[in-house]
Amino acid sequence: MAKRNSAAANSYVQQCEKPEKGSIVPSAVELEESTDLRRWRLADDRGRQTWHYMSTDEGAKSWPQSTVDRYHLGLELDLPSLPRAETPLASAFNALSFFSHLQLPPGNWASEYGGPMFLLPGLVIGWYVTKTAVPVPIATEIKRYLFARQNPEDGGWGLHIEGTSTVFGTAMNYVVLRLLGATEEDERVLRARGKLHDLGGAVNGPHWAKFWLSVLGVMEWDAVNPVPPELWLLPDWVPFAPWRWWIHMRQVFLPMSFIASKHFSFPLTPLTRQLQEELYIQPYSSINFASHRNSISPQDNFYPKSVLLGTINWTLVNIWNPYLRTSSLANRAEQWTFDLIRREDENTHYANLGPVSAPMNLLACYIHDGEGSYSVERHRERMFDFLWMKNEGMLMNGTNGVQTWDTAFLIQAVVDAGMAEDSRWRHMLTKALEFLDDQQIREDCEEQKICYRQRRKGAWAFSTREQGYTVSDCTSEALKSIIMLQQLPGFPTLVSDDRLKDAIDTLLTMQNASGGFASYEPARGSEYLEYLNAAEVFDGIMVEYDYPECTTAVVTALSIFSKHFPEYRKQDIAKSKAGALKYIRKAQRVDGSWYGSWGICFTYAGMFALESLASVGEHYENSARVRKACEFFLNKQMDDGGWGESYRSCETGIYTQHADSQVVQTCWALIGLMEAKYPDREPLEKAVRLLMARQRPQGGWEQEAIEGVFNKSW
Repeated sequence: MAKRNSAAANSYVQQCEKPEKGSIVPSAVELEESTDLRRWRLADDRGRQTWHYMSTDEGAKSWPQSTVDRYHLGLELDLPSLPRAETPLASAFNALSFFSHLQLPPGNWASEYGGPMFLLPGLVIGWYVTKTAVPVPIATEIKRYLFARQNPEDGGWGLHIEGTSTVFGTAMNYVVLRLLGATEEDERVLRARGKLHDLGGAVNGPHWAKFWLSVLGVMEWDAVNPVPPELWLLPDWVPFAPWRWWIHMRQVFLPMSFIASKHFSFPLTPLTRQLQEELYIQPYSSINFASHRNSISPQDNFYPKSVLLGTINWTLVNIWNPYLRTSSLANRAEQWTFDLIRREDENTHYANLGPVSAPMNLLACYIHDGEGSYSVERHRERMFDFLWMKNEGMLMNGTNGVQTWDTAFLIQAVVDAGMAEDSRWRHMLTKALEFLDDQQIREDCEEQKICYRQRRKGAWAFSTREQGYTVSDCTSEALKSIIMLQQLPGFPTLVSDDRLKDAIDTLLTMQNASGGFASYEPARGSEYLEYLNAAEVFDGIMVEYDYPECTTAVVTALSIFSKHFPEYRKQDIAKSKAGALKYIRKAQRVDGSWYGSWGICFTYAGMFALESLASVGEHYENSARVRKACEFFLNKQMDDGGWGESYRSCETGIYTQHADSQVVQTCWALIGLMEAKYPDREPLEKAVRLLMARQRPQGGWEQEAIEGVFNKSW
């Protein structure tokens, strides 16, 4: 199965007719509204997940659709209804019975990681300008997803699936639909264009939108604020040198600066000529694009540019570029940025950090290496790793998956529920352990210091080993899961003591001076770098920060490791834990809450923070801060016994109640209260009854509202 699936993944980019010039789908093909969902299959090759469409009856018969496929596609499952749970433990047993059917052959679980509505446009425009052929089933399902997620009230799209319509979301997804064959007369397209015009047209889009529209050739580069690659030539000691930025920001800025310096614009086609007129409220030829460099719709201007950044941009446009920037300096900067792009590609096996930078790296390689080059072909192949198929159509995940993260938590849930030694789950858990064993990163990056990468030997990534980025909480949760299982009778010791110690060595390099832990690497720059945030739609993206979630994961990993290896780096671990707990205590707000960054929001962070404090013996009975945190949770409990927090909490920094209680957030609140040993059982039992009432007959639960918003706004 793995070999067949791998071969299918490697050839999928070729599974379509050759498109005509100026198109990415064959011009003779009129896309249907949808494909046959029964023909989709999910391949998993050592964690690399890609969806494939069986266009022939023979292909569909040779690769039967699995329970996992049908589950993610929203199709009826051939699974029995389970006996109705009368106790919480029986409910957990039913849940595990259901979840066991969703495990993939390598031992991991797959999951949608969608929500953002600004990812597909970069991919589809990247395909278009690199003349990449797109399989018709994929084009069909992307269109269907965008129409399914179109705002029913005004016809636009927002920054994410629950957000209000913006220029960024509306202009970019409008372009995607048109590139994939939607006609300008389609009623849904007409509504989207009307909303875009109501917002003032594409000139009011944020920086990233203007970048991609200029690449496509439907906007002039004069409208794009500078992205100078010369910043990469600055000495490392400079306080605002790019290596100090948050990893996601610098990996986006890197190819963006290369492409912008080249002023690459795709040659006009009949379609893009039409788009030049459709995206604006006045004739294209009459627009003074330079006057719109700082134009932005209020709906998009979540994080307005600072006066400092505005001054810098003016200086770059009016003094640096026309008078001081020599061609030799520009060439040197472009050469160095592309060298760093190549290192990123090689260190990630062309998977790249994420779905924003990956299409940019594809385009940079297309510009530098040429259309038929090895690098371009590898990127084309890898783009499918980000695509996810569901009942609404095809979306683009926020990463190439959550394989390690989900697998680690499944193991911990089974162990904590006391079910790990039940022989019925032995095979499932052993496969999960084998997956984590396979996914540990065994070596540091090539020329790690030159490409500004954090130590990664012994770490785990969020998704797969090939992606290869150290993440503090993913490493911690995987480490905990492995130790938990390997200490139980009947489970093999797959990860050696030395490899566990490698993980600890990496974690101890990731602590900030505050005592808190960041995500990918310790903070390298000052928060003042946020004054250089040019994205406009995201906040808190320029540097790494402390996170209660990441800090808790590390604290608990260090604790469980020290129980089994009490002498290894004993003093270093004690010092690290003391600093981390000091940060957790200091980060608590007056009302007893913690602000979360990787889930929504106060509920998510509160669960983790209480777990941290519990790990060192702080509970409701002996800790005033824990009592205050419990009071915060209980004050938010809804009448039906559940908890429900809106994504608006992430944007405003103030707890905002969701209209309905949510299963996931109810679980988070329960975990926090149970970690705190909250003494009154009644509110906890009420919440558990809600969870049991919402459980489906086969053991699972329905997907409800979104559970995470990152960088405060997506």
